[in-house]
Amino acid sequence: MASRLLWASRAASYLRISVFHRGFASVVKDLKYLDSHEWVKVEGNSATVGITDHAQDHLGDVVYVELPEVGAPVSHGSSFGAVESVKATSDINSPISGKVVEVNEELNNSPGLINSSPYDKGWIIKVEVSNSGELNSLMDADKYTKFCEEEDGSH
Repeated sequence: MASRLLWASRAASYLRISVFHRGFASVVKDLKYLDSHEWVKVEGNSATVGITDHAQDHLGDVVYVELPEVGAPVSHGSSFGAVESVKATSDINSPISGKVVEVNEELNNSPGLINSSPYDKGWIIKVEVSNSGELNSLMDADKYTKFCEEEDGSH
């Protein structure tokens, strides 16, 4: 009996994964998105930045993340690091301007966190925001979802 249950749960997790890869990448409501597939979560003067579920899905298994130094400046729409996957190396752009106050050191040992938990454990940097007005130029979850659908549809 136990082995049948195990098989069923494996089958379920396999099914969930295969459905997921048909383009139902999750988009988190409270975040803002850049058209190069980065997300930002702003709390007061602090912003957490990562890449989206859609981005990690397209990249495949992430094997290395190039992180900036703490104290480095980042600017809206400009690259601050890179994500290397089995398929490609991709620049990571900052959705917001400011100064890096923290980097996710966990990614040095576990770059796969970007795949398994892009919005939570796989965050990349935290930034002290210098111009919160830039948030107005970013997409909300609905716009970003449409953007991804259109982008996927056009390939």
